[in-house]
Amino acid sequence: MRALQALAMVAIVAGAVALAAEDPGLHPVLGIVVPYLALVVFLVGMVTKVVGWARSPVPFKITTVCGQQRSLPFLRHQPLESPFTPWQVVKRMALEVLCFRSLFRNTKTELTPGRNLAYQPNKLLWAGALAFHWSFLVIFLRHLRFFMEPVPRFVGVLESVDGFFQLAVPTFLLTDAVIVAALLYLLGRRLFNPQVRYISLLTDYFALFVLLGIAGTGIAMRYLWKLDLVGVKELALGLVTLKPVVPEGLGALFFVHLALVSLLFAYFPFSKLVHMGAVFLSPTRNLANDNRARRHVNPWNRPVDVHTYEEWEEEFRDKLVACGLPVEKE
Repeated sequence: MRALQALAMVAIVAGAVALAAEDPGLHPVLGIVVPYLALVVFLVGMVTKVVGWARSPVPFKITTVCGQQRSLPFLRHQPLESPFTPWQVVKRMALEVLCFRSLFRNTKTELTPGRNLAYQPNKLLWAGALAFHWSFLVIFLRHLRFFMEPVPRFVGVLESVDGFFQLAVPTFLLTDAVIVAALLYLLGRRLFNPQVRYISLLTDYFALFVLLGIAGTGIAMRYLWKLDLVGVKELALGLVTLKPVVPEGLGALFFVHLALVSLLFAYFPFSKLVHMGAVFLSPTRNLANDNRARRHVNPWNRPVDVHTYEEWEEEFRDKLVACGLPVEKE
């Protein structure tokens, strides 16, 4: 039911935009107002999130590690599992962000027919997540050719590598197939895995259907329906240079695609997708595990009046001596 509700919400948005696109008078709203409004919501939401994370106190280090901390000389230190220096933290973060190193260790737990608890490696989720994120990144970088003039050289190189398998005209891009396959796997995992389906929320399905809608409309515009790419670039450059203009002949499918992208941008700061930025400010990842070598002082700590042992002994010295209790200062 939650999946159907999310699908209906995305379908309603796409249908409403498609109907509105039939009226040329609404094209400035769909092509200019909606993207700018989504960008404002995205920026305000992300700044609010980042400021909130940055202002959160860290009373003690809570670095998540799964390896030997730097300790005695005869104990082998594992720098990537338990970083001690800032450079080791950077390397660990790079592997986490680029390769999903924590997810690679993902295991599944299940009861065997003999009612024994078994732990098995589960690399399929890691592969699906990695395929989606890398495909999304490549597609995002490829789209820079619409927003920049002249087009950076690396964009052309990236598109050439992505279209290495020239199976048709226009050139078939590998990431188009990979991102759809990865999204379908992630969606199927939530639909058909009872444990994952039980904990899945409406928002989880909503994000997947929005991404599938963006990928589907983009693929349709590339391979099925002809699109005025010159007009698309004119619109994109106008939005970037704050001189927006909506050319004629873009078509309803393009405005649906643009609306879904705008919806994703506006929804991003308030969803689980915001983990893209949160990972860099997570104290479980960005702190060195050097508790034994350096004292972590929370900068948010307020000054506290303390009563030291020496002061306490001085206050109760007569009573301590009378009771026969030892005192440090005679």
